[in-house]
Amino acid sequence: MDWIDSYDLFLFDFDGLLVKTEHIHYQAYVNTLKNRGFDLGWSFQEFCQNAHLESTGLKEAIYAKFPDLQEQQPTWDIIYKEKKSAYLELLISSKIELMPGVEDLLLRLDRAKKNSCVVTNSVKEHTDLIVAQLPILKTISHWITREDYILPKPSSECYLRAIELYEKKGNGIIGFEDTIKGLKALIKTPAQPVLISSSKAANIQAIEEGSFIHYESLEKIPLEKI
Repeated sequence: MDWIDSYDLFLFDFDGLLVKTEHIHYQAYVNTLKNRGFDLGWSFQEFCQNAHLESTGLKEAIYAKFPDLQEQQPTWDIIYKEKKSAYLELLISSKIELMPGVEDLLLRLDRAKKNSCVVTNSVKEHTDLIVAQLPILKTISHWITREDYILPKPSSECYLRAIELYEKKGNGIIGFEDTIKGLKALIKTPAQPVLISSSKAANIQAIEEGSFIHYESLEKIPLEKI
């Protein structure tokens, strides 16, 4: 039996899980800091390590690296707004690709008429631009974007809202994340959490072993079971 038959609501993170956009977020931070006179100097891997653990990870790491930046602009929301503008510029000029295994999984869910929902920190303006490039994403039933909830991951608010809106009582729920902060959010919900990552992060000890399933990519999930 196909494993998707065991679930009726499928929850998905977006950036880095369904679409290859994390490197664009990284470049947007590089450009934003460069415009303020600072060289980020991180590899993409270093960026991900700081971005994927906690909601305030990048703010704390960047201010710690550049005390002069914090003195120049102590309001992180202003810097983040500049980053969002830089990201939008890059998004408009970039060709976006799906992550491995995404197209096949979405087609299977569509054929099986399964209920699905993206739960993302991205704003609707950004997701709409990406969906316009990748029509397969239109098969996803519902979208929860940053405008739809207050507290970012690792708060479970966004996922609980999706479940409240789209769960049919008694049906199975499964959620997919590619970051530790997202996984923490999923673990605090009724969904079966699945981490999609090339390796279990070194600090995965922060999450109770056995409370989630791990695969290196969506295409690595066996057909018969999860």
